[in-house]
Amino acid sequence: MTNLEELVQEINRFEAIISQWDESQRCVAVGLKRAIEALHKAALTSLIKSLKQESMSALRHAVTDEVVYAVLLYHELVKSPKLPLAQRIQTALEEVRPGLKSHNGDVELVAIKPPDTVEVRLIGTCSSCLASTLTLSQGVEQAIKNNCPEITKVVAVNNNPIVNKANSGLISPFSSKITSTWIKVATINQVPEFSVLAVQLAGNSLILHRQGVTVTCYRNACTHLGSPLEEGKVENGIITCPSHGFQYKLETGECLTAPNISLQSYPVNIKDDKVFVKLQK
Repeated sequence: MTNLEELVQEINRFEAIISQWDESQRCVAVGLKRAIEALHKAALTSLIKSLKQESMSALRHAVTDEVVYAVLLYHELVKSPKLPLAQRIQTALEEVRPGLKSHNGDVELVAIKPPDTVEVRLIGTCSSCLASTLTLSQGVEQAIKNNCPEITKVVAVNNNPIVNKANSGLISPFSSKITSTWIKVATINQVPEFSVLAVQLAGNSLILHRQGVTVTCYRNACTHLGSPLEEGKVENGIITCPSHGFQYKLETGECLTAPNISLQSYPVNIKDDKVFVKLQK
């Protein structure tokens, strides 16, 4: 068996077996594995030093073998190939793009300015919303720096985009065909006090929270990158976004992480034990 993929599959098979053992048995197996790996790394390090002194061409030739290269890479004795900077930047932008698109926004690469600067453009609602600075610094910029350590500056280029507020998810997430009306979404007993209830309404996701007999309703999207809030931890009337830790007061929708930013709220009316939410055109 010399194929790298087959060798890796065999290792994975044994690791799967070991994962089913109890903790004490796993500790012994892991300890043995680390000891063998340390021995191998020491031997390989000595071998590489000798080859460097005697024949660099032989060393380069040996590394062209995929199994040799994979083992040396595993032991951090060779550097992994680095993708071109532009490709790594695009990879970073793809990581944050789903969150931006959930807010009807996007981001594009404008320019790479060596040695350490990247220019990007926020598109759509992301270019003009109150959270755009945070979107850049804590979303786009962080993703680029994680993928491209050589980049230290990420600059947003403002092209003064015109935002169609009638279609903006921050203004009204509902279709223009929907007129202002009250729609029943739950009973008051279904709305929890120590978490939130996520409901789908007119193709949009909302969250409801109850404090005593008062129910509040917000769009189920963090103002940072649009991540859903329904799985967020609720404590003392404050919900924490499970994706990036932004916190909001469920009583008012106010963001405690970034001033002057709030969740999009919807009017709530309670009749008997039924909870109604008002959709606005």
